[in-house]
Amino acid sequence: MSELAKKTSRKYLGEMGVHLITETFVKNYDGLTLELSNGNTLQSKTVIWAAGVIGNKIDGLPTTAIKQGNRIAVNRNNLVEDTQNIYAIGDIALMETLKYPKGHPQLANVAINQAKNLAKNLKRLIRNKPQKEFEYTDLGSMATIGRNKAVVDLPFYHFKGYFAWLVWMFLHLMLILSVRNKLIIFINWVWAYFTKDSSLRLILKQK
Repeated sequence: MSELAKKTSRKYLGEMGVHLITETFVKNYDGLTLELSNGNTLQSKTVIWAAGVIGNKIDGLPTTAIKQGNRIAVNRNNLVEDTQNIYAIGDIALMETLKYPKGHPQLANVAINQAKNLAKNLKRLIRNKPQKEFEYTDLGSMATIGRNKAVVDLPFYHFKGYFAWLVWMFLHLMLILSVRNKLIIFINWVWAYFTKDSSLRLILKQK
């Protein structure tokens, strides 16, 4: 994300009591002591690892198609390498392009657009028409850090704060299927906002 988003996120997290350690890796953990690559140690009985995802292996796929992180190598039409009729989309798919030589970012928008393109290609396949290669257009990224705190990176503009938080809430609400689900989630959000009671709060500060 943009430098504005990075600096703002760090500032917000610091205000919420989060201590950030960057450019550092975990070397070892024995249940009590966490060893870091910079030589420091942290004493803790609780360590939560949330640094990325890895795909589940699927039996029967060619071993040549399984890449780093168990992502499945696909061509520009999302066809799994060395297969004839197996497709993979979204986070599990690894499609190398000039713009994304290490694969696309694991974002919902990538998966949605790959699904739309694949659906059209399957129709073209039935009609013996040429396939259309997938090309991802990045429309921007958003992240929410907490109550009234978010950052938004658009191709032409970057902004932060309360308005960014409202934009994040609105767009996520629009992506939810069915009017009923939208209404229920909106009511839950409003209730949580005014009561300050959220079951999903992970960062707790002493009063």
